[in-house]
Amino acid sequence: MLYWALVFFVVALIAAILGFGGLAGAAATIAQVLFAIFVILLIVSLIAGLAGRGRTTGV
Repeated sequence: MLYWALVFFVVALIAAILGFGGLAGAAATIAQVLFAIFVILLIVSLIAGLAGRGRTTGV
């Protein structure tokens, strides 16, 4: 997902350089949303990993 956020960021930069304001804004918004989702999933997985670290299997 971070890959797609970076792709949309690059698309937004290229569109801004070429003067496509609407397209650049849309791509930048998509990149921000994908990056936010990535950060949220990262935090959730870190918390889940830390919570599961103390458990033993008992085998």
